[in-house]
Parts: sequence; structure tokens; C-alpha cells
Amino acid sequence: MTATTATQGSGTGPTPSGQGLAKGQLGLLGSTIMGLASTAPVYSLVATLGFVIAEVGAQAPIAFILAFIPMFFIAFAYRELNRAVPDCGTTFTWATKAFGPWVGWLGGWGVAVAGIIVLANLAQIAGLYFWYLVEGIFGNPGAFSGQLWVVTLTGVVFIAAMVYVSYRGVEIGEKLQNVLLGVQYLALVLFVVFVIVAIANGTAPDAVPVEGAWFNPFGFESFDGFTAAILLALFIYWGWDTCLALNEETKDPKRIPGRAALISTVVLMVTYVAVTVAAIAYAGVDGLSESDDIFYTVKDALFGPWAWLLVLAVMISAISSTQTTILPTARGTLSMAVYKALPSRFGRVHPRYRTPGFSTLVMGIVATVFYVGMTLISENFLADSIYSLGLAIAFYYGLTGFACVWYFRKELFVNAHSFFFKFLFPLLGALLLTAAFVKSAIDMLDPDYGYTVLFGVGGVFVIGVGSLLLGVVLVIVWSLFRESRPFFRGESLNRDTEVLVPEDDHLVIRSVDGGRG
Repeated sequence: MTATTATQGSGTGPTPSGQGLAKGQLGLLGSTIMGLASTAPVYSLVATLGFVIAEVGAQAPIAFILAFIPMFFIAFAYRELNRAVPDCGTTFTWATKAFGPWVGWLGGWGVAVAGIIVLANLAQIAGLYFWYLVEGIFGNPGAFSGQLWVVTLTGVVFIAAMVYVSYRGVEIGEKLQNVLLGVQYLALVLFVVFVIVAIANGTAPDAVPVEGAWFNPFGFESFDGFTAAILLALFIYWGWDTCLALNEETKDPKRIPGRAALISTVVLMVTYVAVTVAAIAYAGVDGLSESDDIFYTVKDALFGPWAWLLVLAVMISAISSTQTTILPTARGTLSMAVYKALPSRFGRVHPRYRTPGFSTLVMGIVATVFYVGMTLISENFLADSIYSLGLAIAFYYGLTGFACVWYFRKELFVNAHSFFFKFLFPLLGALLLTAAFVKSAIDMLDPDYGYTVLFGVGGVFVIGVGSLLLGVVLVIVWSLFRESRPFFRGESLNRDTEVLVPEDDHLVIRSVDGGRG
């Protein structure tokens, strides 16, 4: 890796950490912002809220609360593992230390698959809402947003722009995210405030009173509706672990990323529940359950001349998440390359910006090819790919929970802290996500699931399961190369391999066998 050629005191760029990344760029606030921005709260609500309400009606608020539970449990697994092994490879590194190279490699692949799939869809939404905004200002609706090639080209431009920002460094990325996340939460706060004012003034014709039954966990009318809503909510919470992938660029990598992850999940839960309650109270279940985009449906009546702000917030949410999705995936492949789990080129760190330059560029190129390819084949394939995302999310989050339990297995019952935070909570989170994975995969087999049918089963299943199985093929192929042998023999990364904690003032170089060089 290029870090081996770095020397301290060169005077170029930020101080490097153990894998050559810039050191001490993010504090607690910046790390939390990265976690929140990566979930794209406005975009996530646009993509899922209508479907959740269609499945469970007024029980949507409690559905989001219940879906928060496994995510919160897994956040503890991330916190404990990060304290012990603060490596930007996260799931890949932790699963390899716990279960060995083959399982660890597939964990890293799960992170990459999720990132590539969601980048394509984020680009589509960003491009679409950009032209919605332009058309709203200058008139002539549909002139550009109705042209698929225009929207696709715009989405590609947004991917390229966010790749450039990520390539330049986390510090500029954090400053950009401060602004983007601020606009998102301004729109969400105004949404809730305008709903309260409209109900108080009697200008919400379909308003319904808030009821305690909305928060009754036993009020679901069907188990299928309940499980469908929970599966949808996996996507809406996904992304907070970005702050863990940036641990090597955080000021206190053993503590701040874990705290930021916990804060992010709690803030997201409060946000989603508040907006969901406000939406149902304003328009009622019947008025929302048939809408694919709730914000776009109510923006004119609720925001009036400020309706453009909601359109802007959705666009910004998608752009923001595009950048924060690139960050953890590029750093994950960097870590894999450092430990010989990928070709060494992925481990190159830019000598000036101290970012994983090659990995970042490859991530952008692959996501662009996937996005354009899926769009050219059919927009339905692109839509189905986002529905399949829950499988990759449940897979690598669940694997992280199991890795936490197994990695700390010798100290699980030493004290109450270890029992709850290294054993019980991670295990419960992993089991819940495993159940979600199995239930989701079974449902996706139905040819009526999603928009496409491939090989007689739902296209969502083929895309979701097929992308994960592709990882099995790739790991076998990579294991045949000479360069990979230290990894698959357990020499470059194993349970006892020392991982640099980037708090030291000097640069420590790992040798091939994982020791200090």
C-alpha cells in the first residue's frame, strides 16, 4: 500500500493514519452528520413512507419504532467492535477476525453491493428532482424530467461530482454535508410545523386526530403487513454505519464513531416517527396509502409558494447520500486491499488528499456503469434493484452482529457491560436481521413481487440473491491468484493481527504479515 512510502513531516496534506488516510478530520458532530446524511432521511421517507402506510395504515409510527430496534442493537455491535478494532474495513475486517477470510470477504462484498445498488437509484432521484426543481421555477413541467436520457445523464453528472468531492477528502466532504443535511432537516422541521399550523387553523380538510393506537405494537391487522413494513424500514435506517467506516479519519477513533452511530440511529428514529405522525394527521391514511411520493403529493397544499423547498430537499438528500455512500465503500475496498483481499491497486492512497483515490474512482465507475446499464435495459430493473437492497443490508448488518458475539466470546459473561453490549444486544439484532433476510428472500420468489420476472421468479429475488452469489464466484476466482494467498492463508489478517489505532502521532507501518514493519 502507498502508506509504506509515506513519511511523517512531509508537510503535504493532513496527518496520515495507519492505512495512509487523513487523520483527525472528524469530531463527534461531524461523524454524526456523516451517519445521518448517509441515510438520506428525506429521500428515504419519499421512497418508503407511502408503501409502509399502505401496508400497515396508521400503525406506521410503531412500525418505524419496532424496525429501529434491530438497528439499535447492531449499532452496539459496531461500537464494541470499533473500540477493539478501529479499522475502516468494518464488517470485512471484523468478520475476518471472527470467522476467517472467506466469510469476511463476503461481508465486505455485501457492503459493496449495497453501495453500488443504492448509488444508481440515488443518482436517478437526484437527476429527476433536479429537473422537477428547474421546471417548477421556469415552468413547462415534464419538458426535461420526462426525458429518460436527460435524467440519466444528469444522474451520472451527480455521481461524478460526488466522486470528486470524496476524492478530494473527508474534510471538504464534511463541510458540504453540514449544508446538505441542514437543508434536509429544515424542510422536515417546516413540514411538521406547517402540519401543526394547518390543523390548528382548520385548513387541513382531511386531518385526523393523533391516537395512541398508532403506537400500539399489537395493533397490526396482519403479520404479512407487519413484516413487509419492517423490511421496508430496513432501508430507511440503513447508512448510519458510514461514521464507523470513517473511523481512521476521526479524532478519537475508538470512541467517537461508536457514539456517533448510536446518536445517528436515535435521531433517525425520532425524525421518522415525527414526520410519519405529522403526515397521517394531516392527510389521513386513505390520502397517503395510494401515493408513491407523499411529499410531492402534499407540497403545494401544505407549503404553498415554498413547495420548491421540499423538491430541493429531496434532490439534496439524494446527492448527499451519494457522497456518503461512496465514502464507506471506497474505504472498505481500501482495507481489503491492505490485507491482500483485493488487488493492491485498491490500497493506493492519494499522496496529497490522503484518500483512497483508486478505490473511490472505481466505486464511481462501477456505480455509473450499473446505473446506465440498468436504465438502458429497463427502468423496471432499476426499480427492482432498490427493492432487493434489503437483502444485502440484512446480510452484512446481521453478519456484523454475529461477528461481535463470536469475536468477544471469551469475555461475554465477565461483567454486565459485556453481557448486554457484546452478547445480548448484538445477538438479538443479528437474529432479527437474519429472520428479515429469510422472510424477504422467500417473499421475493413470488413472480408478482416487484416489476420484473426472471427465470420464473421475481426479478427482485434474482437481483438481490444473484448479486450476493456473484460474490461467492468472485472470492473463489480471487483465491486462485498468488497475490491473495497471504489473506486466504490467514497471514495478512487474523484474530491476532494488530490493527493500527490512529491516535499515535507517528505513522506505524504494517508489514505483510500484519505486524509492525
